Amino acid sequence: MAKTGLVLEGGGQRGIYTAGVLDVFMDNDIEVDGVIGVSAGAIHGLSYVARQRGRNMRYNMKYRNNKHYMSLYSLITTGDICGEQFCYHDIPEKLDPLDYDAFLANPTKLYVGCSNLDTGEAEYLECTDMRKPEDVNKVRASASLPLVSNIVEVDGMKLLDGGVSDSIPIFAFRRMGYRRNIVVLTRPEGYRKGPDKMLRLEAGRYREYPEFVKRCHMRHMYYNKTLDKLEELEKEGDTLIIRPSETIEISRLEKKPEMIEAMYELGVYDAKEKLQQVKKFLRESKEESRDYTHGQAQQQTAVTQQTR
Repeated sequence: MAKTGLVLEGGGQRGIYTAGVLDVFMDNDIEVDGVIGVSAGAIHGLSYVARQRGRNMRYNMKYRNNKHYMSLYSLITTGDICGEQFCYHDIPEKLDPLDYDAFLANPTKLYVGCSNLDTGEAEYLECTDMRKPEDVNKVRASASLPLVSNIVEVDGMKLLDGGVSDSIPIFAFRRMGYRRNIVVLTRPEGYRKGPDKMLRLEAGRYREYPEFVKRCHMRHMYYNKTLDKLEELEKEGDTLIIRPSETIEISRLEKKPEMIEAMYELGVYDAKEKLQQVKKFLRESKEESRDYTHGQAQQQTAVTQQTR
């Protein structure tokens, strides 16, 4: 049976665009079988599976200037630009609680993409219970930017930002059985990534991990090739892309409320514009699954009759 998926690109504060898209989805009961997110996409996907509309925008606006949230102070004092204790414990456990029960009850599966420093390859990790420290660390690893984050260890693997190895994990999700996917990008149509400007610094910082450095060097090539393939998949009808309809110059660590709000509202606007296409896409997916199931049942009946 073909499963429906939601693929969420990262991009730091550009990812607040995705929060806008997902809030519209929740307002309209748009549901899929599985979600895979990378970096900021993993974080926003978490609130979507927990069915908490507005949560990501709410705490982002409230704590954007908190020195423990995303700051040079946090980087200097903890080694993480986004403080682990504040971002991954204080907020979801106390200040703006994640609905752990709703997350567990939702049949939609959540996966996050991370980069394995030893191999340079992507790891796609399922999160099943966000009360478990290892699942929290999976999300944290996915969103841990190189150079400004500590390496995160999960199941013996040394991990960092999933965007390095697979920024838009559409093909991994298809291999996992999610054959029809809605892909939310955070760059407008026509964007192509250039070579990594931080490569020299990364090569020095991660010299013990040559495969990871190699992946950093080739990141833009993988990314641009994925964009080209995505366009082919969309023409074939198996993929629906939602991306910013205009360019907003927002930085990865944006603090200005007007910029954050503009990016979020663009996500809301674009999702509403695509809403009927999304509903049609998912309706067709259900029809395909129903036809597939019916065909399988007919084949089984035929085999049974032949063996009698």
